[in-house]
Formats: sequence, C-alpha cells, structure tokens
Amino acid sequence: MLANLSKKKLIIIGIGIALVILAFTHGLVETWDLILLNPMLNFLVILSNVFFDSFGIAIIILVIIVRLLMLPLTLRQLRSAKAMTGLQPKMKELQEKYGKDKQKLQQEMVKLYKESGVNPLGCLGPMLLQLPIWIALYQSILKALAATPEEMLGLSQSLYSAAAVHRAVPLNPDFLWLDLGVPDRYFILPVLVAASMWVLQKMSSVPTTDPRQQSMNNMMLWMLPLMFAFFTLSFPSGLALFWVVSNIIGIVTQYFITGWGTLGSVKSTFSRARDLATAPKAQQEQGIETPEGAEQEQKLAAERDKEQESISDGKPRDKRKDRRRSRSARARRSRRKPR
Repeated sequence: MLANLSKKKLIIIGIGIALVILAFTHGLVETWDLILLNPMLNFLVILSNVFFDSFGIAIIILVIIVRLLMLPLTLRQLRSAKAMTGLQPKMKELQEKYGKDKQKLQQEMVKLYKESGVNPLGCLGPMLLQLPIWIALYQSILKALAATPEEMLGLSQSLYSAAAVHRAVPLNPDFLWLDLGVPDRYFILPVLVAASMWVLQKMSSVPTTDPRQQSMNNMMLWMLPLMFAFFTLSFPSGLALFWVVSNIIGIVTQYFITGWGTLGSVKSTFSRARDLATAPKAQQEQGIETPEGAEQEQKLAAERDKEQESISDGKPRDKRKDRRRSRSARARRSRRKPR
C-alpha cells in the first residue's frame, strides 16, 4: 500500500506521525511552542536587531517572509477559487434542471467537478495549512510586545540563549506615529484594517447562485472587517500593523492571479455613474447632442408638425371646420322644406 503512494504523500504522512508522537510525549502546548511559536518569536527579535532596532520594520519583514514561504499554498488556493468561479454558469444550469431532484443534482455536480478537474475542497486544504502559521505569527508579535514584568519573564523563557537574541531585548516599540505596545490613539490603523480586509474579501469572494449563501457572504463581507477594526481599538497596534501589511500583500497577490474579482463590479458601477454624471456636460461643451437635448428637439418637432397639419392650402383648420358646419346646417334646412 505504501509503495503506491507518491514521495510527497509519504513525507506528509511522516511529518504527521512525528507531530503526533511529539504531542503525546511533550504535550500539545509544548509541541506548539517548540515547532512554531518559539522559532518565529526568536526570528522576529533577531530581525528587530538587524533592521535598525525597529520592531515595526521587523514585523513588516517577517510578514513578507511568511507570505513568500506560503506563496505556493496561496496560489493553489486562489487558482482553485478561480476555477470554481468559472463553473458558476454551469452549476446554475444544473440547479435549474435538477433543482427538485437533490440526489441527481449532487451526482451531476460531482461529474462536473471531475470533468473540469476542479476539487471543491482545493481552497480549503491550503487555508487549513496556513492557519497555524498565522496563529503562531500573531502570538509571537503579542508575546514580543511584553510590557509588564510578568510578560517580560515569559518572553525571556521563550528566547534562545544566543547573544544576538538577548542583545535585542527589550524591543523598541516606537514606529512612525505608533507605540506598537498600545492601541493606535489616532484610529488610523483600525480604518486601514477594516478597509484593506473589506477589499481583500470582496476580491476573493466567489459568486454564488444560492440566495442563502449570497446573503451569508454579504454578511461576512461587512462583519469581519468591522470585527477586526473593533479588535484593533483594544489590541496593541503591532498586531494591527501585522493585519494591514498581510492584507495589502494578499490584495496584490489576489490581483495578479484573479484580477479585481467581484470588486470589479463595484468599480464598473462607480465608473458608469460617473460617466452618466459627466457625459451631458462634456457633450454640451463639445457641441454634441445629448439625450436630453435630443428629446427636447423631438418634442419641438412634433409641435411644429401639428401646426403644419392644422394648416392646409394656406387656410387654418378652424376655418375649414366652420365651413363644414355651415354646409351641414344648409343641408339640414333644405331637408326640412316641404316639397
């Protein structure tokens, strides 16, 4: 059975077995700290020492490095999402055709995925693999921003014994207008966190024909940015800086893979509204007939046509009506005369 597995799958199975053994022998928390948290924390401290004793630059550099390391997983996730978006018209046709037969609809969906070479869980796997790394990065930033003596003691216990690591402690929390150990007092980072997260979610959301799923997507589109902005009001601004940088890198990566995504519809709506607002003025300045001017000209032409119709052979229509009335009256009087 193992002989039929690829080398890549064998490596993944070996890593999984090693993690299970470590978890049973050292415990889950110690295994987590040993594998992810402590290495990332010490690397963050070293970066702060290398880049001018600036903890803010160290956070930015570490986020970029982590993003580059996870780029293959991110690309796989984005390509899977893009493939799912391309299948939406066919999925809608299947739902309209087999909407009442759920079993047949499920079979046709599986057949469609198989023919298109798309795995509906293709974007879920990379996301689950990235999640522990982001949690460890979040915890390392939070732990490095030790403000109390108890937090400093916990930080010292997590640091390696290398001289370059201990030389960088305590870290300098000043960066731009920020004190990275406390929330942003100017509320600039909460706004940036909410805006960047909304743009990233709008670009990466997959269109769906299911009304309930669409309603859920719209709710999450607004709920998550507002929730993270609220967290930023009480969390250290170092975490907010991490979120902003990560979101910006995610937006750039998303753009090169899938373009603007559903955000393009918002841009096109604003563009059409702007064109409609500015077109009449620009056309009038250039001497081009506008739709409103054309409609007014048509009304004037119709009124002129009515006036022309009312005049026949140079005689007004009212005089013609009077003549017809007089002829009718003479005819009635002639019929009344006795023979």
